[in-house]
Amino acid sequence: MLHQQYSHKISVFQGKTTPEEGLLVGYGAILNGVDLAVPFPEQLALISFKRRNYSTKNWKVFSSRNAFEDTLYKHLVFALKYEGINLLFFKKLFEKITTEELLALLKIEPTGIYSRKIWFLYEWLQGEKLDIPDLTIKKAIPLIDEKLQYAIAGISSPRHRIINNLPGSVLFCPIIRKTEKLEHYIQSNIGKQKNAYLERMHKDVLQRASAYLLLKDSKASFTIEGETPRNNRAARWGNAIGQAGVNTLTIEELTRLQQLVIESKRFTIMGIRTQQGFVGDRDRETGEPIPDHISAKQEDLEELLSGLFATKEILIHSELDPVLVATKIAFGFVFMHPFIDGNGRLHRYIIHHILAKMHYTEQGMIFPVSASILSHINDYSKTLESYSHPVLEQIDWKTSPDKNVAIHSNTIDYYRYFDATDQAEFLYDCVHDTVVNIIPAEVDYLRKYDAFKRFIDDRYEMPDDVVGLLVRFLEQGEGKLSNRALSKEFSALEEAEVKDIERTYYEIFIEE
Repeated sequence: MLHQQYSHKISVFQGKTTPEEGLLVGYGAILNGVDLAVPFPEQLALISFKRRNYSTKNWKVFSSRNAFEDTLYKHLVFALKYEGINLLFFKKLFEKITTEELLALLKIEPTGIYSRKIWFLYEWLQGEKLDIPDLTIKKAIPLIDEKLQYAIAGISSPRHRIINNLPGSVLFCPIIRKTEKLEHYIQSNIGKQKNAYLERMHKDVLQRASAYLLLKDSKASFTIEGETPRNNRAARWGNAIGQAGVNTLTIEELTRLQQLVIESKRFTIMGIRTQQGFVGDRDRETGEPIPDHISAKQEDLEELLSGLFATKEILIHSELDPVLVATKIAFGFVFMHPFIDGNGRLHRYIIHHILAKMHYTEQGMIFPVSASILSHINDYSKTLESYSHPVLEQIDWKTSPDKNVAIHSNTIDYYRYFDATDQAEFLYDCVHDTVVNIIPAEVDYLRKYDAFKRFIDDRYEMPDDVVGLLVRFLEQGEGKLSNRALSKEFSALEEAEVKDIERTYYEIFIEE
């Protein structure tokens, strides 16, 4: 492994055209040269034959000045320096490389920054201490370069002179790359924008808007799963969402919530599943699975969930942005898919839970992120697939005798060490949409409704439920009452009164 070619001149790679011809380097070059069961990173590194640096969504292109010797150590140094920490890559590399080969690598630059990082990662990921004495140099360096990836304050490891600022525990630690989009959202402080807007609203309006948005979010979460729940079922789940952040997130709490989500228990075994799971279709003739996503092995779930809860506790008490924390925990949960049914709705509940725990949602206002997800359902599907499809290609599975999936490879690391950048950008898009569109639209609607109701009360003294019915008919008729409404529910209105009502509705709801 130490003595082979890694860099290759490419213009097309993995079926995609590169921005220009160049040398594949870093993680991509090592994965292309060594048989590791690791998906290629979404963004790969290329050294140009020209002197220029730039980035695209899928490529980091470096000047020819960055060219280096084609050795495993130099590629690892380049990857750590310019691409950041890839925990899944290092876990699989350490399982492949011999201890002797690793020690030989670390001796190249024994006290170098990147040797120390590799050394620390080995002992942290593998839980094994190498035959290397503790360092005596003074300066400790952060493991994650915060110019590249998001990190937490971290804990010092005196043995390696490393500050472990990984955003999670060894049992569960997704990582998010810094991107222009995420930095723009974080720096714009959307949460404070929301709070400043809501502070101008009357408390009564906020309470009514919150009640409506709670039900709207609940129904949206069911609709995403292809279900149309009865109002009482949607209201029951809405009440649960409204309590997000109150109870501690545990297996028992998630099981309790699953029982609220699943109406009929006759055909669903509740609680953590004891069989393998997948998401996808079945062959119509044979019934064999056609998975889009393979869930974590049932025997791995206890350890994975333990890690997820441990990381949640670390992150909610950190300075990491709440939306990034919600991304890691909520998407980590849905990728594991620990229940037979209800995972999607619980995944979206966890988003509410984390945002509430980290005080991102204030004023008692529900944050209807599921409503935004529903309106961006195709992007949501692509976001889930951007994780699932590359991982699926690495899993060795066959159809089991009971037409389930039988997994013949070790998969636990795919569910705890993944890049959550795509998911974070998607969730922040939805948060932004919720703040600038969904919440203001509902508050504005209630303000207009109240103005119209005052007009009706002053002129016609209708009961509240009749006013509500009148507004619904006017909405359906785009400001006009239908002949059916005029002949039945509102037959008592005179022609001049109808025109007066329709004109006022138009002035308040449409013209404004």
